[in-house]
Amino acid sequence: MNDWQKPDSVNFMLDECETWAVVGLSGDPSRTAYEIAGVLQAHGKKIVPIHPDAPVVLGEQGYASLSEVPFPIDVVDVFRRSEAAGEFADEAVKIGAKGVWFQLRVIDEEAFARTLDAGLHMVMDTCPAIEWGKRGE
Repeated sequence: MNDWQKPDSVNFMLDECETWAVVGLSGDPSRTAYEIAGVLQAHGKKIVPIHPDAPVVLGEQGYASLSEVPFPIDVVDVFRRSEAAGEFADEAVKIGAKGVWFQLRVIDEEAFARTLDAGLHMVMDTCPAIEWGKRGE
């Protein structure tokens, strides 16, 4: 177990956080972000697509950036390459999110440290579907 997947942070986001901004979510059902957004919805989470094209995805209005979302976001769930992910962690801090989740194989140790230093929960290099699966959910 590394610091990237502390049970306290995983459980807080899965159990206590309701509104998840999904960075990189488009309307393409063949993409992993689309599948996982559906899993989030199946677990009662409100998803907010964050994509430059701002499409409506899975019935939810998209936004081009986190700063354009007109209501509070609990978790910023990032489906971007590691080298592009850190900026979304920084933006999550700016918008007052409670947590940041970097998906499987998305790793930025500096962004992880900055996010924790800002007082947010952060999980990196795993997926909510994997974590719910470990719990039998």
